[in-house]
Amino acid sequence: MTTSGPWATAATRNNAEWCAALCRAHGLGAGTFGDRAWTHPRRTPPYYPDAVTLAPDASAADVLDGVDRRTPGCSVKDGFATLDLTGHGFEPLFDAQWIHRPAGAPLRESPDAAPWEPVRTAAELAAWETAWSDGDDPLDLFRPALLTDPATTVLAGRAPDGRIVAGAVVSHSADVTGVSNVFGTDPWPGCLAALARVRPGTPVVGYEHGDDLAAALRHGFTATGTLRVWVSRT
Repeated sequence: MTTSGPWATAATRNNAEWCAALCRAHGLGAGTFGDRAWTHPRRTPPYYPDAVTLAPDASAADVLDGVDRRTPGCSVKDGFATLDLTGHGFEPLFDAQWIHRPAGAPLRESPDAAPWEPVRTAAELAAWETAWSDGDDPLDLFRPALLTDPATTVLAGRAPDGRIVAGAVVSHSADVTGVSNVFGTDPWPGCLAALARVRPGTPVVGYEHGDDLAAALRHGFTATGTLRVWVSRT
């Protein structure tokens, strides 16, 4: 387990803001930001938590009192891996690492790759989600309202024939740029080059685990803290 530092705190907040943005795009409202946790009273979209801790001293009550525990599928992202929710009917789903890349860190050039560009239309966003889902039936997870959200940019990398083959979601906070939902074959060079254009001079944060974490570390990120996702057993 990696001890959490200040970049983990910034990454956690940024990730919670992205979760809130996705909920807004689904017409669910943005949820509530408290001192120690972001919570949402309604079931959030698939793959997204109902609560995110914002401080290492967050308690079970800080997250569970603000979420819907009656409907199956409740989940909590503990941004500091300090909670124990086993006594509340939850079990760990996975651990991951918050990652940080300094502003202005060198980029690895990919001269043969087309520059990544923001997704502009609902049709492009639907094609982006089809590529993101890797052939699975799209869930209509990424809604067109995201395209008009000033805190969100959806980036796409394209093949020579114009097909979307790579991408990421960028979440803009005051002091950091968050990146999530990164996909594609060796996507980091194109993604980081686009981030340098979209938010120049801003540190980049996110989280990864497994092989995706190893890939991020090879491209200049460092692990800055452990997070844990919990899911309800009911």
